[in-house]
This record gives sequence, C-alpha cells and structure tokens, in this order.
Amino acid sequence: MVEYAIRFKRSARKELENLPAAIVRRIIPKIEALLHDPFPRDSKKLHGEADRWRIRIGDYRVVYTVLKVEHVIEIIIIRHRGRAYQ
Repeated sequence: MVEYAIRFKRSARKELENLPAAIVRRIIPKIEALLHDPFPRDSKKLHGEADRWRIRIGDYRVVYTVLKVEHVIEIIIIRHRGRAYQ
C-alpha cells in the first residue's frame, strides 16, 4: 500500500495552532492515521465539493483533499463543527 505525505494549507496550520493543546493532542493522531489510510471508515465525502473529504474528531472537523497522483493529503480546514462548512 502506498503511503501518503501530509501537507497543511497555511490557514489550516493557523487554525490548528490556535486550538487548545488538549484538542490538538486528539486531532494530530487522526491526521497522522491518514498517512496509511486516506479514506478511513469514518471519513465522509463532502457533497458539492470536488474530491473533498472530512473526518470527525469530537466536535471538530478536518476537511482534506487527497491528491492521488502526488500521494499527498492536503489538510484544508480544521474547525469546530459549527463553523467547519462556512
């Protein structure tokens, strides 16, 4: 199986840096798990979006794109569920 690399959009990195440490400790392992399986069982494709997926981590959502040719997972959004899709 091909292993992917993770790349953060600048805005997603800033969002992650502004979260409380306890939440970051829950989010990072889930993002790292995407390296081995970019489409885990709990991931969902976003309707109306070209090749965007999301994973749920408690009240937070991580929205990402899988670039299959480059073997890269690009993290686009890391936000509380109430603001994740705005």
